[in-house]
Amino acid sequence: MRFTLVDRIVELSPGERITAEKNLSLAEEYLADHFPGFPVIPGVLMLEAMTQASAWLIRATEDFAHSTVLLKEARNVRFANFLQPGQKLTVTAEIQDQDERCTRLKAMGTVDGNATVSARLVMERYNLAQERPDRQIADDVVKLKMRELFSLLYQPPVPAV
Repeated sequence: MRFTLVDRIVELSPGERITAEKNLSLAEEYLADHFPGFPVIPGVLMLEAMTQASAWLIRATEDFAHSTVLLKEARNVRFANFLQPGQKLTVTAEIQDQDERCTRLKAMGTVDGNATVSARLVMERYNLAQERPDRQIADDVVKLKMRELFSLLYQPPVPAV
């Protein structure tokens, strides 16, 4: 099962910052067990929402140059509040620096302006064909699928005339 934990990208400044939203619905199946009688999103899924928002920022910054963008390291992870059904997690991620393979970001999740989760993330990005040239087609397919999903999540503002 794949969890898509970014419902919408509301602000994007490639190379700098992203703001994304996750609306938590009671219909999400993992809530039945976490916790019975007090449904809240697991902390690891809040971290995953920050990871996914960060990956979208990196993809948009590099015009989808890499098929694989994944979490390499999470530092200073702090959970401050619960996220319950009916609430919206607003995730921001800012690029701090990057080298040829890794991007370091500061990420935060808030609910109604109150801190819920924060972390410093290290994201690694690469193409499968770098190690195995026969995987170039896999890179191409993944990049295409990511572009398609991105177009559903982010609708750039229309400039005023």
